[in-house]
Amino acid sequence: MTNEKINTCCYCGGKEPSHKIENDNTCPVCKTMGIKVKNITVKHLVIDTLAESVGDMDYYICVNEECNVVYYNPESGVKFDKQQVKVPIWFKKDANPKYACYCSKVTEEQVIDAVIKHGAKTVKDIIEITGTMKNSQCEKNNPLGKCCHNIIQEAIDKGLSMK
Repeated sequence: MTNEKINTCCYCGGKEPSHKIENDNTCPVCKTMGIKVKNITVKHLVIDTLAESVGDMDYYICVNEECNVVYYNPESGVKFDKQQVKVPIWFKKDANPKYACYCSKVTEEQVIDAVIKHGAKTVKDIIEITGTMKNSQCEKNNPLGKCCHNIIQEAIDKGLSMK
């Protein structure tokens, strides 16, 4: 892996901007403010039988870990819950597995293990040890439609605090 190039979609060198929270687009169930997600992400992640009902609009993702709603569009009223998406949403209660990188199917547990057992301290270390971020199609695979760099960093920090 040392001579391999890291996919530019994912490697943001820690400079990825934080996800923007929209002030006027709250979850219709829990009223938590959501994060805007592109249509392509939602279409790819809802179960196949519901893909057509996604339409052409962008959605918001509910970030409340207790809420069952995943994606919603306040204008159309369309919403999808945890049972209507193909993957567990890492920040939702009872997510199993809890992916840190959806593209490479690397879990938070694997990242923490790399920190504790193999001495990983950086995202680059995690890439070399776990192979994460290799098959980058973040816009389609990550529920936020964004690079997983920040999620991996959070898992590293969690692992370091457990050492």
